[in-house]
Amino acid sequence: MKLDKNFFSENIKTLFYALIIAVIIRSLLVQPFYIPSSSMEPTLLVGDRLFVTKYSYGYSKHSFPFSPPILSKRIMFKSPERGDVIVFKTPADNRTDYIKRLIGLPGDKIQFIDANLYLNSSEILKSKIPLKTKIYCGDTTIDVLKFEEKLPNGKKFHTVYLKNYTYQNSDVFTVPDDHYFFLGDNRDCSKDSRFLSSVGYVHKDNLVGKAQFIFFSSDKKIGSFIEFWKWHKSIRFKRTFNVIN
Repeated sequence: MKLDKNFFSENIKTLFYALIIAVIIRSLLVQPFYIPSSSMEPTLLVGDRLFVTKYSYGYSKHSFPFSPPILSKRIMFKSPERGDVIVFKTPADNRTDYIKRLIGLPGDKIQFIDANLYLNSSEILKSKIPLKTKIYCGDTTIDVLKFEEKLPNGKKFHTVYLKNYTYQNSDVFTVPDDHYFFLGDNRDCSKDSRFLSSVGYVHKDNLVGKAQFIFFSSDKKIGSFIEFWKWHKSIRFKRTFNVIN
């Protein structure tokens, strides 16, 4: 069969256009992310795949693949709400993606006193609830208490704390202008804004997007994706299309 002389050039053009469209969607609309750590349990589990909306807080250079220096500051900025689950680039290298919950807004004062979280000198209310699933820190099952916490804006979510509360007390964290303070929901197993040398306060330009919902989830402890005979056990069907609170 004789191929049209334009066959290869047309296919290359099609692939090129498809790549451009994919980059535009990833940069301006939505981007998939994979959860590799247990720092956001029980909200997010290792193996969750989720969609993050890139337009939620406007755009910066970190909205684009490889963070090219095409924007000097964030444009079309919309302030995030306290309690949002957000993907951001860590200030330490401006390259690594982290996902945490927004707790502190610019000007806020955050402190842990006797393992209780205080925001602007008021304790964040939390009520103990039954723990029905295992909670991990890395590959280790940890002994925790589970709570429902309520932020001043009414946002409610679940957190877990080790029963011996390893993070008891802290200095006062005062959030600078144009910066945010993040915590993991797995409070004693999260590297977050409490650790100033590695994460610390996150500038608004480092925000990547808002986590919206889980589109797929699998437990790698049971089996890898290629082990299709284990799918009925490894795929977490109940988490599919769950909205992230």
